[in-house]
Amino acid sequence: MDSTEDQNMDNVNRLSVDGKEILLVGTAHVSRESAEFVKTFIEKEAPDTVCVELCPTRLHSLRDNDRWRNMDIVRVIKEKKSLLLLMNLILASFQKKMAEKFKIQPGQEMLNAVEAAEKIEAVVVPADRDIQTTLARVWRSMGFFEKVKFIFQLLFSLGGSDDITEEDIEKMKQEDILKTLLSDVKKSHPVMERVLIDERDMYLAGEIANAPGNKIVAVVGAGHVPGIKRYINSGSRTGKGELNRIPPGGNLMKSLKWIIPAAIVVIIAAGFLLEGKGGGTDMIWAWVLANAVFGGLGAIAALAHPLTILASIAAAPLTSLNPVIAAGWVSGLVEAFSRKPKVKDLESIPTDIMTIKGFWKNNVIRILLVVIFTNLGSTVGTMTAVPLMLRVIN
Repeated sequence: MDSTEDQNMDNVNRLSVDGKEILLVGTAHVSRESAEFVKTFIEKEAPDTVCVELCPTRLHSLRDNDRWRNMDIVRVIKEKKSLLLLMNLILASFQKKMAEKFKIQPGQEMLNAVEAAEKIEAVVVPADRDIQTTLARVWRSMGFFEKVKFIFQLLFSLGGSDDITEEDIEKMKQEDILKTLLSDVKKSHPVMERVLIDERDMYLAGEIANAPGNKIVAVVGAGHVPGIKRYINSGSRTGKGELNRIPPGGNLMKSLKWIIPAAIVVIIAAGFLLEGKGGGTDMIWAWVLANAVFGGLGAIAALAHPLTILASIAAAPLTSLNPVIAAGWVSGLVEAFSRKPKVKDLESIPTDIMTIKGFWKNNVIRILLVVIFTNLGSTVGTMTAVPLMLRVIN
């Protein structure tokens, strides 16, 4: 064995659970050495089952290079998944930039594991929690200002992998790719450590321990190995149902969706009663202008189509009073029909997601930005309008 193989073998952990032999292999997600080692190791060990740190959705995405062509952007907007899709794209960008720098496909070690398993006719188990569930649980754990900070940190992270060295890649053998991408956010929001790492450690441990066969090879990012070992050895593995549950929005937030519009109506009515027609009219103008200006600025920041900007300006004052419709949904749909994404937009997503310029150039990605930025602008407009309206009352 050469020194490289010896080093890779150091990342192999042999566990025994309920009569099963589990070989837990820790890898770096963008390391050529890890990808090559995984393939030869599985072929040598010939396990009954191979578990990989992928959910079925991510496995399908890695194996289907044409997946973007099947995207229905209008459906994404209507199902309120614009932000989740954008988060997925930014994660893909971060990983792809690192991988291209070191000439290896993102997730290659997982693909190698799957291909090696199929070659020896072993069972393949995508053992990770669905990425959409993980990101949704992260999102639900944040307050409004944390969400705003989170969005901008994600966007600015697009240029953050340019200075990564080979030594940094080796350090990533001790860290999860999601944790690396969101490290700055995690500092100000520690609960993300639980959602991104601890919960997934528990989920992976349960899937690996319950996988079929007597000999199991599990290929995971090395950052997950200590947690998986701890949960497997202790037997404290929470059921999938709880870990897959999307926390409902807080009762306060649900109530505010109705309370705020009602309060605005009451304030305007008070303006008419206390200050007369002029005062009430001034309040209405303050509400309309604040929402229209900031909603429009959100669309402009996303480089939206002129019709979309006008739609955002018109929609924001009205949708802010409607708990079931968001300004971003209106502007996103207008943008989708004004600049209908073409095949070339879908095909170039993997390239365009790698730069900030590409994000704003690609029609598909820009639609997502329009939805998110218009919603943010509309929210800021509401927060700005209320104190302006209250100033009318002497």
